[in-house]
Amino acid sequence: MGGFRWIPCASSKPVLQSRSWIPLQMQTLATLRPRFAGPLNRSLLKTLSLRALSSSSSDYASQSLGGLPRFFSEVLPPSKGGIVHIQGDEFWHMSKVLRLSTNDRVELFNGKGGLIGGCIQRIDRCGLDFVALEDPKLVPTPGAYWHVFAAFGTLKGGRADWLVEKCTELGAISVTPLLTERSSSISENRVDRLQRVVLAATKQCQRLHEMILNPPMKIDGLLPLMGFPVVGGIVALVIPFYQLRVVPIKIAQSKVCFVAVAEAAPVVSALSLSGKECSGLIIVGPEGDFTKKEVEMMLEAGATAVGLGPLRLRVETATMALLSALMLWSDSQQTSISTEPSCR
Repeated sequence: MGGFRWIPCASSKPVLQSRSWIPLQMQTLATLRPRFAGPLNRSLLKTLSLRALSSSSSDYASQSLGGLPRFFSEVLPPSKGGIVHIQGDEFWHMSKVLRLSTNDRVELFNGKGGLIGGCIQRIDRCGLDFVALEDPKLVPTPGAYWHVFAAFGTLKGGRADWLVEKCTELGAISVTPLLTERSSSISENRVDRLQRVVLAATKQCQRLHEMILNPPMKIDGLLPLMGFPVVGGIVALVIPFYQLRVVPIKIAQSKVCFVAVAEAAPVVSALSLSGKECSGLIIVGPEGDFTKKEVEMMLEAGATAVGLGPLRLRVETATMALLSALMLWSDSQQTSISTEPSCR
């Protein structure tokens, strides 16, 4: 074939190359086979997998670890040997989606820090019985309490779902749809859907304390003081879990409150002046931003305007940028003062 020859390479197909312009060193290297081209040792992979699972399954303090499938149950067995009946969406997920069967190991959590391991004892058409193989554990809430107020009522195409999902994964305590002049409503059907998004994200990220999705709130509702007692940065109301609504603290009650405003000072500069606070409010406006009057109202109430860079960001992008920065900041502060009481 004249000045051409077939050169073997890492792929199964030969490559046609010209000998006239390929350096001798490259021709020599092309004929070499990769040192690790053969199949991996399966026993080695099995050993590594077992090590990963064994190291994570015993560490309940780290909510990001865990090798067993985890499902939500409002009621947990009170002790080892206790049994609870699982029905509804969680039963469907366990039996039809994951196709779990009798004696399979799983975990249950109640969204309030409770966690218990056990197995499936019996399955019928309507539900299954979970038997506890250990006593329940109670994991305390994290030290960072950040409440998100975002005007996402007008977002379309799943963008609101994405915002709520990522707030859950990043560790926000609550999310409140904010009603403003440029985002004045949100449908009830969307709120119901977002509740399901929160639960799915909670299970996916191995979070043990479910994020609270509050009812929509007008921007005026952020400003006045509330008469309810504040515990750990939130107002606790004793009502059933699925109907739980936590009324977030207001701007005037919060030590730290950041509102995203175009051309404001960078958020990093504001964090350096905020001390070691690990809780507060995050406020992000709608598409088109807050009106000048709304910004002035919040700043007069004690909020701090922060900037997120020179580019124009979508509502969900700005929310994630600000929440991520504050969660990482809170984590670094808690690590540096690990010998001191947790941030409240």
